[in-house]
Amino acid sequence: MSSTITAMFDSRSDAEAAKARLESANVDAEHVHIHDKTSSGHREQGYSTHEDRGVWGSIKNAFLPDEDRHTYEEGLRRGGVLLTADVDDDRVDEAVRVLEGAGSIDIDDRSSQWRSSGWDYAAPAAGAGVGTGAAFGALGANAPTTGVGSAEHVGSSEREEVIPVVEEQLVVGKRDVNRGGVRVRSYVTETPVHEQIRLRNERVNVERRTVDQPLSAADGDAFRERSIDMTATGEEAVVSKNARVVEEVVVSKTAEEHVENIDDTVRKTDVEVDRDSDIDTSTGSTFGTTTKGY
Repeated sequence: MSSTITAMFDSRSDAEAAKARLESANVDAEHVHIHDKTSSGHREQGYSTHEDRGVWGSIKNAFLPDEDRHTYEEGLRRGGVLLTADVDDDRVDEAVRVLEGAGSIDIDDRSSQWRSSGWDYAAPAAGAGVGTGAAFGALGANAPTTGVGSAEHVGSSEREEVIPVVEEQLVVGKRDVNRGGVRVRSYVTETPVHEQIRLRNERVNVERRTVDQPLSAADGDAFRERSIDMTATGEEAVVSKNARVVEEVVVSKTAEEHVENIDDTVRKTDVEVDRDSDIDTSTGSTFGTTTKGY
């Protein structure tokens, strides 16, 4: 039996180097492929579905839960590179160590960063995958695209039929949305102002008057030289301005919290086993279930 492992890298060069390291480690890996935005089935919007598998259609044994598939697809959309490889079950741990040492990203940690920046799809379930750590998902091999099929064990005449049991989990998160706001701006306007002020102006007048009278004794020095200086003054308007704060506009916001009830439904598949009493079951049942399904 073999399993398919997946690993996400930040660049194609890192993924190519990881592929080379996987081959150098003599890990018996088949169908090692590297997928990016140029791969068949990649889409810039929306996510894969059971009917439209998108980029997973070219990956032979890719059977992941919706949240895991969509997280990897978001990584591709953001410029990441996905590596997939089919590895024998007894070499899965070794292959995972090789890819972790090649610089694969922690997809759970990266998806948390995406959610903090507004990505609104649910994060992959913690510990998703079989023996793969945070960055990998180990997938059962030889299962057809419908998620229901059979796998025959080498060296045994027994044949097992596999029916995946799928259960949905409700994941409720929160994100910031714009509830409207206010913009307050200040600007300058000019208003004409009219005022009146009374001004006083002086004027110097020079007048010559005709006089015919005898020179008195007080005018004995009438023939001396003399001069008279007189200055006229006037008033003019002086304008100045004083600025005063007459009002303040204060902009603030308050926050309140409330509890919102979320009511939804989740689905799961149940399996009923009806045994035929005419069939000999003494050899034991080979029926098995898996928590993963595409």
